[in-house]
Amino acid sequence: MISLRNILLPVDFSEPSLRATEYGLEIARRFGATLHLLHVIEDPVIYLPIFESYPVPTSQQFETYAQDRLENWILPEDAEQCAVETHWVHGLPAAKIVEFATDCRSDLIILGTHGRGSAAHLLLGSVAEKVVRKGPCPVLTVHASGKTFLQQG
Repeated sequence: MISLRNILLPVDFSEPSLRATEYGLEIARRFGATLHLLHVIEDPVIYLPIFESYPVPTSQQFETYAQDRLENWILPEDAEQCAVETHWVHGLPAAKIVEFATDCRSDLIILGTHGRGSAAHLLLGSVAEKVVRKGPCPVLTVHASGKTFLQQG
């Protein structure tokens, strides 16, 4: 029998992450698993002239924003039937997701995908693809326009 105790749900606060959250909550409830929300803060390393008039947020500001969003990502009534823990780290998303999954002994990673076109994929790479290839456990990818769970009466 499959045993899921720790489910990792990386979130970038996008629509695909919201859809993946629906899956994460439902699976965590059904298996009695802990749902670990993880946000990876990508520190700005490229100097852009536009920031001469707009200051780049400090690390503390990024962390405060991440903490606030994570704490409010799931409504309390939606998290009643499962344990939810929030985490944030600095770094490159794919590498940090894989590292966190390994460290917390994740049994499953549920990851929202943006479904960018091939040109964007070639230029930016795919976090989901890298996590699928290098992750220490199975990865469920969820597209924003994918199937939703239906409430049973």
